[in-house]
Amino acid sequence: MTLSKWMRRADIDDGVKPGTTAQENAELREARRRIKLLEQENKVLRRAATYLSQANLPGMP
Repeated sequence: MTLSKWMRRADIDDGVKPGTTAQENAELREARRRIKLLEQENKVLRRAATYLSQANLPGMP
């Protein structure tokens, strides 16, 4: 079973069979990780902007 997986992966990496190569898989994994991090940063910045905008309202002590 493992040998057949290795052979299939080698065929895909060599371009013999269609599919995503190991390098493409690594790039996709890295892109997804980066997107998740950016979404988390964006969420924090939105919360901070909301907090700061409420703190600067006139009439608030």
